[in-house]
Amino acid sequence: MTEYHIIPDKWKVFSGSTLKVIATVSMFIDHAGSYLVDKNIVLLQLGTHKLLLYRLMRDLGRFAFPIFCFLLIEGFLHTRSKLRYGISLAALAVISEIPFNLVHTGTLFFRGQNVFFTLTLGFLGLCALERFRRKPWICLLCILGLAIVSIHLEADYNISGFAFIMLLYALRKNELLRIFTALLLNNFRFVMLSFLPISLYNGRRGFIKGPFLKYLFYFIYPAHIFVIYLIKANTVGFIQ
Repeated sequence: MTEYHIIPDKWKVFSGSTLKVIATVSMFIDHAGSYLVDKNIVLLQLGTHKLLLYRLMRDLGRFAFPIFCFLLIEGFLHTRSKLRYGISLAALAVISEIPFNLVHTGTLFFRGQNVFFTLTLGFLGLCALERFRRKPWICLLCILGLAIVSIHLEADYNISGFAFIMLLYALRKNELLRIFTALLLNNFRFVMLSFLPISLYNGRRGFIKGPFLKYLFYFIYPAHIFVIYLIKANTVGFIQ
């Protein structure tokens, strides 16, 4: 596939670490809005039009998932051990289920699964695309099987999230076309904007180096969900 870029290389100033920080901050805003903020708080009103705090935070949170999917693909392409990478994703998905279920129901049971299940299924799909690229029918069956699993698990973003990762990988060399993968996800206009920082990626790892910082960023997800659960469980009034 011929590479097509819409931003010159000299303007690409964001490392992988910078993208992780942007995605993490966006994720914090999204989850705080989703789980903690009253949906009726008005920040600004012009006539009959209202700017709700909840809606603003959820919109700003739309940056996170596309960037994390992009970083998943970059990790897949450059990791020294795909097996270790996949095991890390799967283990984090299982660990994250505890705070994820708690924040939704206050118990250890919830019908949906956290976003790391979506990322793990996406990773397996990438493995299938690479392993069976010369055997299209086997590859297709693997992708369809994983898509069915994503529907059954009811993981975050469901089959749309899985399909988003597959298309993002297939269009990884064409910056213009991959923007339209945002059509698969909710809130298209804000998801589309997330491709601006992605397009500014310079291919460098950045300041997050070594196993400690690497796994610290992994465990931010279950840790912050658990903190939100504690706040939600012990706050009255502001919490909906």
